Amino acid sequence: MIIALAVFLITYVLMLSLPKRRHWIALGSAGVFLALGLAGVIDYSVFTALTQIDFNVLLMIGGTMGIVTLFIESRYPARLAELLISRTPNVQLAVAVLALFAGVISAFVDNVATVLMVAPVGLAISRKLKISPVPVIIAIAVSSNLQGAATLVGDTTSILLGAYAHMNFFDFFWMEGKPGIFWGVELGALASAGALLFLFRREKAPVSAQVQTRVEDYVPAGLLTALILCLIAASFLPQPEAGFLRLLYSLRSGLICTGLCAVGVIHACRKSGSLRPWKKILAELDTQTLLLLVGLFVVIGGIKSAGVIGAIGELFCRIAGDNPFRMYTLLVFASVLLSAFVDNIPYVATMLPVVADVAARMEGGAGAPYVFYFGLLSGATLGGNLTPIGASANIAAIGILRKNGETVSLRDFLRIGVPFTLAAVLAGYIYIWLVWGP
Repeated sequence: MIIALAVFLITYVLMLSLPKRRHWIALGSAGVFLALGLAGVIDYSVFTALTQIDFNVLLMIGGTMGIVTLFIESRYPARLAELLISRTPNVQLAVAVLALFAGVISAFVDNVATVLMVAPVGLAISRKLKISPVPVIIAIAVSSNLQGAATLVGDTTSILLGAYAHMNFFDFFWMEGKPGIFWGVELGALASAGALLFLFRREKAPVSAQVQTRVEDYVPAGLLTALILCLIAASFLPQPEAGFLRLLYSLRSGLICTGLCAVGVIHACRKSGSLRPWKKILAELDTQTLLLLVGLFVVIGGIKSAGVIGAIGELFCRIAGDNPFRMYTLLVFASVLLSAFVDNIPYVATMLPVVADVAARMEGGAGAPYVFYFGLLSGATLGGNLTPIGASANIAAIGILRKNGETVSLRDFLRIGVPFTLAAVLAGYIYIWLVWGP
């Protein structure tokens, strides 16, 4: 176990030190664990490692990315944002509306893609009103991060939780006779909107925006809607007992996402009369995240086989004791703090089996696994808003500002990120415990 733990810690240190190479580091670490298994150091075969890779998750992420690329190309999100802004009386409400709109989009679309959709509208409005675009774009970025935990397809971390805890799309809204995590996220969104209104309370200049963007293709919006509806419908399919149908069932969500993506690509290629849309989707596909997840699946399977997950779970239980509320509080706020500096994808992927182990150790913890799962997801998702490097959407937003000649200081970010995060975390923290606490 000591060797496996050492390899795992080295992997994390290298991923933190070399963020642009983290996918190669994860794959290299996976290779080390396979070598340890072949050498008999740990009980971990190549076949076992392959079974740890969740191909359904990979297909879901890849297919969703493709549909999102087509959705952005259609210019539909920019038009929706302009329609909303044209109905707001002043800058204060315009910023809040833009942030909420970004959040709603982000509940179904990748966070970085959401920033790329909505940020140009925020820049245009800021220039027209001659105000600094820095706080406006930061507000859009942090709101995008918040809503990623609202639905199964909102963020990679949500997809990971759904796969690990066997949750379907509908479970995020209502599960086991109780309201799901979606409503906790929305309470957090309302609380954070109040924080934004307070932060922008002096921005009372009137807004006179016009709807200028023309939608070039409505099919991608229809595909995104069909994606959501199909995922909901698929969640009600009965599970076959065995055989090829059982395999298809285990991949159903991923096949839906990639199938609809293929329909969108074929439509776009026929419309343009070329293969440009197909090349665009391949270019925009986040292969680094997909490779990172493949490596992490194998690595986490390795440390689990070596007994590291159980040891970490035991450590958490020693800190929190046999008190579910203390454990829940520890998970939420430790996740917030760690995710401010550590990418939440490897963090959540690592912590999910730890949470399951912790829940199994708790006495009388009926319902405890889900309160811990939701606490982990909400804390890890929101913690990224505490720092400029805590989430990919933040980095993308700052990059957009810098390309437009704006300087973003740490103080600029913290001024919005900290109150926004505290308001959203506290609202979700109270809700999740009241609804899902044992």
